Amino acid sequence: MKCNDGESSPFTQKRGNFPGCTPLPFSEYFPSPSSSPISVPSTGFDSRTMALNSNHFTVYVAFNFVTVALLCFTFAASGSGGLNTLSLLQPYDFLYYSGVRSYFGEEWVKAAELLEKAIVTKESLFRVRRQCHEDCVSAGKEAFSKLDSEKGSLWDLWALDWVQQKAECLRFCIGRSVTPAGQLPVSTDIEYEFGSRNPYNFLQVTYYKLEKLQKAASAAHTYFVANPSHLEMRNNIEKYRRMEGVTEEAFQDREIENEIHWVLYDAALQYEASSDWVHAVEKWKACVNETLRQIKECRVQCEVASQRLPEDRGVDSVDGVFEKAAALSLSLLSCRQSCVTQIATRPGRISAQESFIPSQLEHLHIAQFKAGDISGAVQTLRSLLLFYPSDKDSLDNLQLYYETLGGDIESPGTLPTQEIVTYVSQSLEEKRLLYFGVENLDFSFVDPDLWTPEDVVPESLRDAWRAEKEKMNKKMEEGEQQEEIDDSGFFSGGSVPQVGVTITMDDELLNGTNRVVLDGFMTEKECDRILQLAKTAGSVGDGYRGRRSPHTPHETFEGLTVLRALKLAQDGLVNQSDARLLHELGERARILLHSYFRSPSGLFISFTHLVCRTAVAGDQEGRLDLSHPVHVDNCLLEPDTKQCWREPPAFTHRDLSAILYLNDNFEGGELFFTNRDAKTVTARVKPSCGRLVGFSSGPVNPHGVTAVTKGRRCALALWFTKEKLYRDMEREEAEAMWAADGHSVVKKDEEKAEGTSARNARSQPPKERGKVGRGRVTGGKDEL
Repeated sequence: MKCNDGESSPFTQKRGNFPGCTPLPFSEYFPSPSSSPISVPSTGFDSRTMALNSNHFTVYVAFNFVTVALLCFTFAASGSGGLNTLSLLQPYDFLYYSGVRSYFGEEWVKAAELLEKAIVTKESLFRVRRQCHEDCVSAGKEAFSKLDSEKGSLWDLWALDWVQQKAECLRFCIGRSVTPAGQLPVSTDIEYEFGSRNPYNFLQVTYYKLEKLQKAASAAHTYFVANPSHLEMRNNIEKYRRMEGVTEEAFQDREIENEIHWVLYDAALQYEASSDWVHAVEKWKACVNETLRQIKECRVQCEVASQRLPEDRGVDSVDGVFEKAAALSLSLLSCRQSCVTQIATRPGRISAQESFIPSQLEHLHIAQFKAGDISGAVQTLRSLLLFYPSDKDSLDNLQLYYETLGGDIESPGTLPTQEIVTYVSQSLEEKRLLYFGVENLDFSFVDPDLWTPEDVVPESLRDAWRAEKEKMNKKMEEGEQQEEIDDSGFFSGGSVPQVGVTITMDDELLNGTNRVVLDGFMTEKECDRILQLAKTAGSVGDGYRGRRSPHTPHETFEGLTVLRALKLAQDGLVNQSDARLLHELGERARILLHSYFRSPSGLFISFTHLVCRTAVAGDQEGRLDLSHPVHVDNCLLEPDTKQCWREPPAFTHRDLSAILYLNDNFEGGELFFTNRDAKTVTARVKPSCGRLVGFSSGPVNPHGVTAVTKGRRCALALWFTKEKLYRDMEREEAEAMWAADGHSVVKKDEEKAEGTSARNARSQPPKERGKVGRGRVTGGKDEL
């Protein structure tokens, strides 16, 4: 089919049966959707043994974990018959696939219906599981209670009797509401699609096509919450805000029910910031309780969701019933343990917040103390000490609280809360069983908690465990120091080969690594020529997708590439010499920065973009945003954890960045560098004609641009790469066009590159560098 912009769609419908219970990877069927609501572009859119002994209580505990795990596949192994399947919940993955197929068929009404039904069905399935888990709590209790009194050889039969009754209850309960196919597990790709909220990405375009703008805005907002770096969706939201008929009520997160603990968390921090300790206490208490509730809900889903039997480990495997049961129970326990990581990860974040519950308890006891609730502070602090019993600061605070109370330390109101006691006890017992499985049953387990005590870990695993824990603690403690390490391979301080160029600021003055400000790179006349070129040729938008305000609605955004400037020159719309100067400036900067940063390898221009930002008149009052938010050019910056993930959709091939300023007759628009927290500003650079700023593109150099509040700011943004594969093919196309017209292009000291391929990242799929990317949604070019 043809897309709206006239380009052919890359989507090709697969042949064969449509997946139901065990779908193929989602990417095999559909790419991600486009996101623009104004002009919808083309649809190119992861030595103890379980011995049987006379101690029935031990058998009870051990068998409990095994048999509960067995339930996960016992009740789902058989289908439910005799019911009207049309009234039951269908597989939500099948509904989603069908909705996306309708989307690509431009059947907008049907697509909206099926996508919405997929979302609702998934939520309903989780509710059914939760309700059935509650309804079947007492199933088989009579048989299970006999385990404590049975002295013969029938204990195992009583346990199996309990398993069967529990399984029958769950099977009947879930079967009343869900089809057999709907009870089976979905693929990891479908889990990713819903986890990244991609259904709302499709819905946003679908509702826009149906002219249901209120619903389109709601879907866009819901998607953006989990994908905050998606610049096109951000731009779409700003457009929706200006559309007639779209109210503020539309911009609500439709998934907020699963994120209430984060709403409470942020509210508590706000009250802390304003020293409103009474309300801070209220919100922190609610946050802790909601976090525990969410974790409990996640653990229930681990238990009730259908599981597959463990596969044989090979032809030499001798796994019997107990080995398979142990493997399944360990998978269940691992799922339960991972729940805290899932709940501690904000939407749109890659990493979980470390020690999530302990950190909340720390905030809470301090707020309680400042609010005058000393008994409550003692209770919370004693709860915190269950996680870190030897923490010196906590013990010192506890002594202070005791002294304030006058020695009244054993009142019921000062004992650890029962909810935290239960959580810690259960978690520790699960960890013991899991580490036993790691040591003796070849099970793989990654402990999500830093607070796990050493005595839980078997002696044979402790050395590796201590080393990993030490590495994590050191990483957290050093934080800021790690930012000073730059592994880019650049070393600032080399020669400046261009006559008239001076070093204005170096690493020391810029408080960073591999940063430089050079003045005198261009003459005033050259600045004027490029400014005139930008004024004449710069199209509204970013120069290749027509987006007017990709970073902020308070500024318009214009751009021009070398190739487009040449084509305009050939059409007689701009001066040929000005277009050639634009090309020449990139080459000049490459030679200069290659020398100054002393790169041992070749350096290629990856992208050149003439960029102008203009403040929107009458739209600057009370403005608090930035012209360009803090970011890193070749990785995804996560300020909360100070991590930077070098994976798509970041431009991972970028190695060196530069910006060449053309004017200073505007207000704002300063470049600034920060630490990885995106808050601590380390240096500022004021633009002026001919000023060139260069820096390595990695995580040592997070940067942003302050708001342009008056006038028009123009600059030439450049990125460089060490890999020829990612060189700018548009420049080569422009050079070929010049050569065809009989004009030569002088290239000084061009490095000879490896290989002979003429293709690069723009003409073929990018070569992965580092880890496999989590994201599937690509954004536009970063602009400085």
